[in-house]
Amino acid sequence: MTQFLNLLINGLIEGLVVALPALAMTLVMGVNRFPNAATGDLMTTGAYVAVAAQVMGLPSLALATIAGAAVTALVSAASYELIFKKLARRAMIASLLASIGLGFFMRSVISFFAGHDQRTFSVPLVRAWNFDGVRILPSDLTIAATALGCLLVVFFLLYKTSFGRQLRAVSDNPDLARASGIRARGLMIGLWLLVGALSAVGGVLLGMKAVVQPDLGWDHLIPAFAAMVLGGIGSPVGAVIGALLMCVAQELSVPVLGPSYKLVLSFGVLALVLLARPAGLMGRIELVR
Repeated sequence: MTQFLNLLINGLIEGLVVALPALAMTLVMGVNRFPNAATGDLMTTGAYVAVAAQVMGLPSLALATIAGAAVTALVSAASYELIFKKLARRAMIASLLASIGLGFFMRSVISFFAGHDQRTFSVPLVRAWNFDGVRILPSDLTIAATALGCLLVVFFLLYKTSFGRQLRAVSDNPDLARASGIRARGLMIGLWLLVGALSAVGGVLLGMKAVVQPDLGWDHLIPAFAAMVLGGIGSPVGAVIGALLMCVAQELSVPVLGPSYKLVLSFGVLALVLLARPAGLMGRIELVR
């Protein structure tokens, strides 16, 4: 039971973190209609900018995270203006391939300037709290609270603001939204700024749990994509639920599969969901004539 509780807690914390890139991918998929494979490398970019900010003397990791989110948000918006906006009227595969190429480009730039050495954040070392064998790190609570706070802010923007209402209108019916006078350009810039900031915070939180390296985001892209599919493509709430279920299942599978094969479960869940329920847990089934 103690091992089960430890694995469950780790899975929930990791699920909250993976929910950030999964939500970012869901927003792009719901509005721009393509899976953004560069999301993982946006996470890596945010983590490296935060590391650089700490090296340059920012006094706290919180400020370094804000710096990483700001820079990555600008990179994300620039990628939309320079690449994805021009591919909007083409087939989805064109944008998907462009996002894969963008991801490789960003990873190569990071590797060229930062090398392949593992980096770590400057965080105070603290002992884990021990409750009869159930161990909880204070830093893990900080990570979970930060991720949860970011998710609540995003859901507030989506469901309680004019920006969110217009974004959902464009997602549901782009032609009707355009006819209603919704200005798509500013809305898309805001969306891609939000996607970049979400991805960056996710990258920093993952870097806090492990180490920062050029493949940081790429290694977590498949779990985030699987979480998006499991929850329902285009469903923000489903992306978060899918990430939590996926990561808890991965952690609970460790005694059986071992830590090296947790990623296999992501591929397995992804395949089963696509076969059994392609719309996901909370996705809508669309009829096509």
